[in-house]
Amino acid sequence: MTESKAEMAKPAAGSGEPAKDVQMVVDEKKEPTQDDVDKISQQDLKEQLKQIERSVSLREPRLLSRVLRSLTATRKKLNQNVLSKVISVYGQPAAKQALLRLFHDTMDTDESEEPSATPASKTKVSKATAIQQLPEVEIYLHLLTLIYLIDSKADSEKAIECADQLAEKMALHNRRSLDPLNAVCYFYYARVYELAGQLKEIRSYLHARLRSSTLRHDNDGQAMLLNLLMRNYTHYNLFDQADKLVSKSSFPELATNNDWARYLCYLGLIKAIQLDYTEAHKHLMNAVRKAPQKVAVGFKQHVMRLAVVVQLLLGEIPDRKTFREKYLRITLEPYLQLTQAVRTGNLKLFNDVVEKFKEKFQAEKTYTLIIRLRHSVIKTAIRMISLSYSKISLQDISSKLCLDNDEDAEFIVCKAIRDGVIDATIDHNKKYVQSKENMDVYSTSEPQAAFHERISFSLDIYNQSVKAMRYPPKSYNSDLESLNEQREREKQDLEYAKELAKEDDEEFL
Repeated sequence: MTESKAEMAKPAAGSGEPAKDVQMVVDEKKEPTQDDVDKISQQDLKEQLKQIERSVSLREPRLLSRVLRSLTATRKKLNQNVLSKVISVYGQPAAKQALLRLFHDTMDTDESEEPSATPASKTKVSKATAIQQLPEVEIYLHLLTLIYLIDSKADSEKAIECADQLAEKMALHNRRSLDPLNAVCYFYYARVYELAGQLKEIRSYLHARLRSSTLRHDNDGQAMLLNLLMRNYTHYNLFDQADKLVSKSSFPELATNNDWARYLCYLGLIKAIQLDYTEAHKHLMNAVRKAPQKVAVGFKQHVMRLAVVVQLLLGEIPDRKTFREKYLRITLEPYLQLTQAVRTGNLKLFNDVVEKFKEKFQAEKTYTLIIRLRHSVIKTAIRMISLSYSKISLQDISSKLCLDNDEDAEFIVCKAIRDGVIDATIDHNKKYVQSKENMDVYSTSEPQAAFHERISFSLDIYNQSVKAMRYPPKSYNSDLESLNEQREREKQDLEYAKELAKEDDEEFL
């Protein structure tokens, strides 16, 4: 019972086993080194290249899509050591030197991992050679290099050079298996120029690629290029040109939900700038529904900021639970104060909030829309005054609205009466406003219009849900397979009909 820890760690007499207990505990607690992490990352990249090779050989686009979906996790593992070793093994000899020079101006290429010529390695050599010959692998490696240059914040000229080389490689091939990969490459190509502040220089290139993608029925590329062009136009506030692009083109219905969400967001912004607030709010709400639920928090924050402002411009007050969402609470705090000012019709509070958060609104590109809210605040204030007072002087209205003189109050009230905001008359001689009795809203066509809007919204959601249902395409490999499929379906239909007949007999008995 009084044995020391050193004696307990000793092996039992005659057992013949060494004392591994302490050594194993030490090894388990040892943290992996950077070399170990790099080796694991290299194996992951090699598996992805094999998946790309299988996708091309088996004609299964879902395998390539799986690799592209994991690109977010892959870019976190990229470093100079991992990329240089993978490129040296699987890169094409002609393009290998150009890629490796992007890491080092003068790099010794003799460090590449050349497989040995032993009989055991012949299979690995043949597989590596087969993977090297695929243009999909070459473009994917070039894409990883471009992403690494973006994340490492390298020299913008080097990143632009890498992006231009990637664009030249994509133009050399016309393969349908490259369409999803090209779409991702277009995004990072535009991202490099955006970070360099040269976004307008690639506009002609994007238009040319959009024309080619449309002729080739490339849905992925067409959706991505349309979004990039709309981002390009809205970045420079060219909303009229963006609207012409939308009217002259059609967004592919088979595009992914992420592409649809971006497209609807840009479309909502364009419609809001063009004063079509009803369509803008509908597009923004659809963008939120199509966005991923657990990720893309920044995108949803941006869309909700626009949606709140557009809803206020429509004369509606957003639901309070919108501002209580965990991921929206901080970013929507200024917009909550705006909503309170619009709801109460407090023009002084509205001006204070706009002045306080002016820089934030300008950075989020909502300042132009928020300036328009001043008329909504005044309308709300006049409506509340009309409901509170059956008769009120123009001087009191001027003081409540914080206006300079009574004439401004008179003009504002006249415009509100003409727009149908209030139902009142103005006595210009005695300088007062006389409100009329409230009409029964159910005697007007307003309930019918609201009911029609709800029905249209529900039907639109139903149609989008039906379009979103995707079924795997039928395989027409041979006439024999089609015949077997037809016999199998007829057999299943016959069994199903027998079951229904049996159920009918049981119910009848």
